[in-house]
Amino acid sequence: MAIQPIRLFGDPVLRATAQPVTTFDKELRTLVRDLADTMLDAPGAGLAAPQLGVSLRVFTYHVDGVTGHLINPDLSLSEEEQDGPEGCLSLPGLRYDTTRAYGVVAKGFNMYGDPVTLEGTQLLARCIQHETDHLDGIIFIDRLDREQRKAALKAIRETDWGGAPAPVVKVSPHSTFGAAR
Repeated sequence: MAIQPIRLFGDPVLRATAQPVTTFDKELRTLVRDLADTMLDAPGAGLAAPQLGVSLRVFTYHVDGVTGHLINPDLSLSEEEQDGPEGCLSLPGLRYDTTRAYGVVAKGFNMYGDPVTLEGTQLLARCIQHETDHLDGIIFIDRLDREQRKAALKAIRETDWGGAPAPVVKVSPHSTFGAAR
């Protein structure tokens, strides 16, 4: 088990667009296990690679007792929407109602490079969208209306972790083509 430190709001890696995975090797499988172990220890419903400082398009999820992962996700969203509370392991202790698609079909790959399709509604759909946003450098408070976002930023400034220095960057074993690591 390899529990890793989770990057907090303000760390530049959380705002970078993650690179697609092109090599499905032992290092990738280690990353997936580290993500799952860290997510379950936190505990959280999902965790994306950038939250561990690795700028690759990988996330894990744990919803309704099912743990899994998805690599290089491509989403199709339902037109129906849902509102509900959302939090983030990179913004500990903060939750805000966020609008998301009610359903999602996500296509991607598992850690061995096999194609997979993940379909979900409600919490699973919210989790898949939230984690895919992380891969695009989007944090859920970006989706809040102006007043809510202003309140969220104020709450962040008032936390004991807000404005903390970013941790030392660990170099990814995968090529990031000059993007944040």
